[in-house]
Amino acid sequence: MSDVSSNGVPADGGSPRRGPATDVLVVGYGPVGSVLSVLLAQRGWRVTVLERRRRPYTLPRATSFDGETARLLAGTGIGGELGRITEPGTGYRWRTADGETLLDIAFTTEGPYGWPDANTMHQPALEELLAARAARLPGITVLRDRRVVDISEGPAGVTVTAEDDEGTAQTFEARWVVGCDGANSFVRERMGVSVTDLGFSYEWLLCDVELREPREFAPTNVQLCDPARPTTLVGSGPGHRRWEFMRLPGERAADLNREETAWRLLAPYGVTPETARLLRSTTYIFQARWTDDWRAGRVLLAGDAAHLMPPFAGQGMCSGIRDVTGLAWRLDLVLRGSAPESLLDTYTEERKAQVRESILASVQLGRLICVTDPAAAKERDATVLANRRGRGPGRPDPARPITRGLLHLPEGAGAQTRVPPAGEVLPHARLHGPSGAEPLEDPVARGFVLFAEAEAELGLTADRLAFLRDLGAEVVRLRPAAGSYDGADGVVDAVDADGVLRGFLARYGATAVLVRPDYHVFGAAAGPAATTALVDDLRARLTAPAPATAGHTG
Repeated sequence: MSDVSSNGVPADGGSPRRGPATDVLVVGYGPVGSVLSVLLAQRGWRVTVLERRRRPYTLPRATSFDGETARLLAGTGIGGELGRITEPGTGYRWRTADGETLLDIAFTTEGPYGWPDANTMHQPALEELLAARAARLPGITVLRDRRVVDISEGPAGVTVTAEDDEGTAQTFEARWVVGCDGANSFVRERMGVSVTDLGFSYEWLLCDVELREPREFAPTNVQLCDPARPTTLVGSGPGHRRWEFMRLPGERAADLNREETAWRLLAPYGVTPETARLLRSTTYIFQARWTDDWRAGRVLLAGDAAHLMPPFAGQGMCSGIRDVTGLAWRLDLVLRGSAPESLLDTYTEERKAQVRESILASVQLGRLICVTDPAAAKERDATVLANRRGRGPGRPDPARPITRGLLHLPEGAGAQTRVPPAGEVLPHARLHGPSGAEPLEDPVARGFVLFAEAEAELGLTADRLAFLRDLGAEVVRLRPAAGSYDGADGVVDAVDADGVLRGFLARYGATAVLVRPDYHVFGAAAGPAATTALVDDLRARLTAPAPATAGHTG
């Protein structure tokens, strides 16, 4: 390779090598970047991925994902393989130093979103699945050993310059760039956006182990709220576990970050060199922060590049997957000219608000867990135990709704007033064809869907049906039982096998519900006039003129 100068230009004065033009360039190839790449390629777009690592990272970071995220991952085409690399979690329990239960959440393998409530996994196995899926899609080009060193935006797109380990520079042209490049994101730094940091951080020793023999841990996940050493025990997929030990006040990080320290702390749990292999022991400092703007012109952020949170709610990677699921369908609509660029501003609006809530919730949990003063811990325990006296195990909270952004606001609602079920996450439903025999593929995974009661009059004119068709949306009538139905043109008849969606409509007094490709409800309607207004609102939101670009990199 030719010699290059420090600014990436070949030493002979020539220009950096030019890579192929692409629709979307993704920086970073962890789970978040992988999912975004696949979702876009499945929609027919050219995607180039630049990853700084020469080889896949073989150690885990995240250890689990929830049922909502499992459904989103299944939308990338790997649903049939997820069961092979995961183990369902059985529960999450907080215990005091004396063994009393402060919090007890029971997980089920049949959660409301079609997957187990908690799915423990060895992250490298998940990344292998996603990489294999990407390799089967012709639109994706993955380039490793590419460190992005410059981003500049022009009238028609973005120019990205990357260097390999030898310093050879290459430029790439893209219509859009998405930074999925982690906590130390170069893309975020280049955008020059501000960050809100809550200043809540503690250092922990992380120990990933591979068990030599199968062992049962019940429940799967435990939080020891012992002021002598707050400790986390979680499953991380078949044959793998993770322990995390908080660094105590006055304890030197260098003393904690030693292999002999890891084995000493693991020994009380029956984890020794004879029973397990230590894959990694390292200290890390969690943070609680979010980027204030996730878009600057044609450059966007997702995942850890946009937000970081304490680990106690297990929502870090899950939030990143939600980011790119919501971003992929927006980019698709913008790229094919079905929506203005201003649609992407609702991405930041929605995701930042939801992530902020998740971070604040994680911080609240952390303030309860990271207590090392015995007197404060005793007071905490007494308060929590008094409040939960007589209660059995609880259930996980439902998926967090979005509260702003691309949501239907009925006439008379305030400008920022969410009217449920708008923003809620649609529950999973088993749908079958009219005969009741053949199962139907999940239509939401393909785009917008208008679900309607079988008996409801929709009142949709030909031009409104044409709008939905051009959008790639489906209209699905929910039948209570199998039968012979004369489906109207452009309308799919489906048997709602368990009555889940018909029950969802009834709960909100609705006859139709319009669902987005990320399973969030755009809005619901009762009667033909309201259904017409619902569709018209979506059309207006997707065809509104774009405002001036908020900002540019470069």
